[in-house]
Amino acid sequence: MGNELDIKNIRGLVDAQAAERLKLEGYNELPSAKKRSIFAIAWEVVREPMFLLLVACGTIYLLLGDVQEALLLLSFVFVIMGITLYQERKTERALEALRDLSSPRALVIRDGMEKRIPGREVVRDDILIITEGDRVPADAILLSTINLSVDESLLTGESVPVRKIATDTITSMGKPGGDDLPFVYSSTLVVQGHGVAQALATGMHTEIGKIGKALQTVEPEDTLLQKETGRLVRNLAIVGASLCVLVIIVYGISRGDWLHGFLAGITLAMATLPEELPVVMTVFLALGAWRISLKNVLTRRVPAIETLGSATVLCVDKTGTLTLNRMAVSKVFANGQFFGTNQSDRKLPKAFHELVEYSILASQEDPFDPMEKAIHQLGDMQLDRTERVDQNWMLVHEYPLSRRLLALSHVWKATDNAHFVVATKGAPEAIADLCHLTESEKQQLAVHVNALANDGLRVLGVARARFDQTTLPGEQHDFDFTFLGLVGLADPIRPTVPNAIKECYNAGIRVVMITGDYPGTAQNIARQIGLTPSKQFITGPELDAMDDVELRRRIAHINIFARVVPEQKLRLVNALKDNGEIVAMTGDGVNDAPALKSAHIGIAMGGRGTDVARESAALVLLNDDFSSIEQAVRLGRRIFDNIRKAIAYIFAIHVPIAGMSLIPVVLHLPLVLMPVHIVFLELIIDPACSTIFEAEPEEANVMNRPPRNPSEPLFGRKTLLMSLLQGASVLAIVLAVFAIALYRGVTENEARSQSFTTLIIANLGLILTNRSWTRTIAATLRTPNTALWWVLGSASVFLMLVLYVPVLRDLFQFAALDAIDLLICLVAGLLSIAWFELLKVFNQHKKDKLGRSTMPRKQIA
Repeated sequence: MGNELDIKNIRGLVDAQAAERLKLEGYNELPSAKKRSIFAIAWEVVREPMFLLLVACGTIYLLLGDVQEALLLLSFVFVIMGITLYQERKTERALEALRDLSSPRALVIRDGMEKRIPGREVVRDDILIITEGDRVPADAILLSTINLSVDESLLTGESVPVRKIATDTITSMGKPGGDDLPFVYSSTLVVQGHGVAQALATGMHTEIGKIGKALQTVEPEDTLLQKETGRLVRNLAIVGASLCVLVIIVYGISRGDWLHGFLAGITLAMATLPEELPVVMTVFLALGAWRISLKNVLTRRVPAIETLGSATVLCVDKTGTLTLNRMAVSKVFANGQFFGTNQSDRKLPKAFHELVEYSILASQEDPFDPMEKAIHQLGDMQLDRTERVDQNWMLVHEYPLSRRLLALSHVWKATDNAHFVVATKGAPEAIADLCHLTESEKQQLAVHVNALANDGLRVLGVARARFDQTTLPGEQHDFDFTFLGLVGLADPIRPTVPNAIKECYNAGIRVVMITGDYPGTAQNIARQIGLTPSKQFITGPELDAMDDVELRRRIAHINIFARVVPEQKLRLVNALKDNGEIVAMTGDGVNDAPALKSAHIGIAMGGRGTDVARESAALVLLNDDFSSIEQAVRLGRRIFDNIRKAIAYIFAIHVPIAGMSLIPVVLHLPLVLMPVHIVFLELIIDPACSTIFEAEPEEANVMNRPPRNPSEPLFGRKTLLMSLLQGASVLAIVLAVFAIALYRGVTENEARSQSFTTLIIANLGLILTNRSWTRTIAATLRTPNTALWWVLGSASVFLMLVLYVPVLRDLFQFAALDAIDLLICLVAGLLSIAWFELLKVFNQHKKDKLGRSTMPRKQIA
């Protein structure tokens, strides 16, 4: 049972009052993980291997008496620390934005209007509307309830939900535990019914605040890519350390200078240490989650970003995701006849009035559900104020919808009558069951239902009953219902959906529609949005009759599932997974949570979804629009592509750096690279990895290729080979420039200048060529990337400074280069990556030739 308050008469706080209380009492949140201060981040940088190697180099330079070189290295240390701090703060800000978005929401009444606000903005004395699936946003006292039960196990440890009642006499909070109490507590879960409550405590003043538990927040977590990268870094570090020891021993024995040997060894260690790899993973995934949030998709679990590019099946709800969820009553059926209600100039005949009246009585008085809003709107337009819906009746009980019976009933009592009036609405077959229709009557009703469904309408049945006893029965079947008719509701498709469906098909992704509506309705929508095949479907009852083997066989070809209840979604997800599909599943209700958790990518509805569905999902669709899912898949593929480009570049550039650090030692030649040179290169490599490649737009074919195999490593053999070949070609060119310079008899400093200049130009060339593995540099330069020009410009300016400013030139042990030498270095640097550009042209020509000789690829169905 319960009592319902007329929320139309509740004003609540005004926005100015709420803002003032928010200012005085703070946000409604508990202390989560403490934000890292700039000093904490700096301390983490200090413990990084690259930092320690630089300090070691500086110490050796001091021992050698080279104070200037030591101070220069120290200044570089601060520059690198500044870059790292910038990267870390950028990542932190992205994660903070995601935490704000993932805050549980609350429905409040302010200034007489219902508003959905972030839970952290709820203040004391706010009027809260809570319903099934919601997390209670604050400790509150109940003013009104209808069949309200709450799971308080978070506070009490008791797994059984407790019943709630309303009060108008108690004004202070009591302790949790036990049935029939008028209190609800922050972070507990509403499992049944709904109610209206007044917030009495927020934030640290709530029960959960007092016992010191923290709210769940979006936190960075290690993903499969991060783990793979971690293993890669560890293996390369072992190789680098081994080579470092080898260089120290060889240099010390062959040249008898152990201090310089240590310096050469540390230089090689710095050259082989790919410390950029973890940075790339952290920055790309955090900023990727932020970029996806700009497309109205909130990332609750970072691994979902990786999986997005692998999704092969998108299972989506029809209502609100493929359609606008803006219902309007389009057609009604009563007394053996249909009437179209979508023409405002046509007056509703009397024969349909009772149907509409009881539809309204079976709905909430101030509805949130779009179907109930549409029914009320029809009543406001077509019914006279003298009819039943405006009489002084009081709602005394509500029988909720259940899986066993897809119908709900409202029990009303007029102040001047002793009997109860019962209004029910729901699935037509459920209403037929409640009305005890005969088989022939059910068959006749099915004809009328299918007529509405085939027009793409969502169909509800409506019935009424009178009850003269004083004690209400335990279930709806105990009433003697009379069938009144059918209500057909139209829900137009979202205009962005047909194109998004087409994009998914081009990307090799199946789209499966799952709906509780009739097959005719689902097929009509499928035809409108281009979902194929639109003639085949499986219904919920057919699904129950199948065994798992049969379901796995049928589900491989069927993309429409009608009359499905939420609990059956889990079985569909598992069947698709057993067939080897990577499944993304949307859901909004409490009963969708198991399917959302089981799917590889659970996607909860942010607009109409329950908090428990959001908590079970990896992604939250903030605007409930299917096209946002397609955009998220596009971004997921782009992020993975860009990570691969960045790591390909990192591997490629470390080959010549390591080679030019090792080969001169082994061949007993003058050293080319010293710690200061490695640091210079790192000043180019770090921003290139964290800004240039991260900001790269997607490839033109990103949604015209099949999904990525999730078991495919980040770096396959072909990709690794191409990356190492890039690095080897740069090493060969730089080594050739160095060898020719020495052969010509120039000084060590001049040879070093020419080699280093060639290496810098080749480095910039590697950045340019790895922006795309399909488009040439000339083509990519037409694609805007602000960070690219900053890095290219600053690297060029700084190179000129170290070559032509005497103080810097001496510190780098360089010699000034004339115009001819600079031109040679420029040509040599560009030549080192020219083969890869020619390979792109060849591959494109081959692809174009193949495309002209074959028929266009059929659209994936």
